[in-house]
Amino acid sequence: MIDSRPAQTDAEDHVILVEPDGSPRGFAPRATVHSRETPLHLAFSCYVIREDARVLLTRRALTKRTWPGVWTNSFCGHPRRGESFAEAIARHAQHELGMRVRTPEEALPDFRYRAVDASGIVENEICPVFLAVADGEAAPNPAEVMDLRWVAPAELASLVELSPWTLSPWTASQVPQLRGILERVPASAP
Repeated sequence: MIDSRPAQTDAEDHVILVEPDGSPRGFAPRATVHSRETPLHLAFSCYVIREDARVLLTRRALTKRTWPGVWTNSFCGHPRRGESFAEAIARHAQHELGMRVRTPEEALPDFRYRAVDASGIVENEICPVFLAVADGEAAPNPAEVMDLRWVAPAELASLVELSPWTLSPWTASQVPQLRGILERVPASAP
């Protein structure tokens, strides 16, 4: 059920529903929005990069509702009402990876996708892609992440080319568009 009223508190776990042009049209509880008929909503993807230019890949926990056990970008999430992408990125980095990140930069502002999981659940998101620099080591939340690996950007590009089915569909779509960008982020960090 879609609730077009403003969210009651910023702490409420909801997603921002959007029109095809990206304009907000309401809110829905995150726990109920992902289904076989998921409405278009706002999300983000983030790739965390270390100072040595390695990119963090994570493997989704087996308890995740969609794409369980699949390798993906560092983390994804949904901004809440009144929350900037930078605030949402900081919140999700802490929740999913137990780490802080700095200098988030928007790399693919217009990325959007629709994908159907093997269970029939649909992801349908306007999903800008961000790059951020790791600020410390990851201590992943086991409810979110079952494994992680730091890889060179070229290794990630090869993985997409050779075995895209081992990755989340959004990662397989995003990485070719990020070619040449992933390597530059640590150098631009203060």
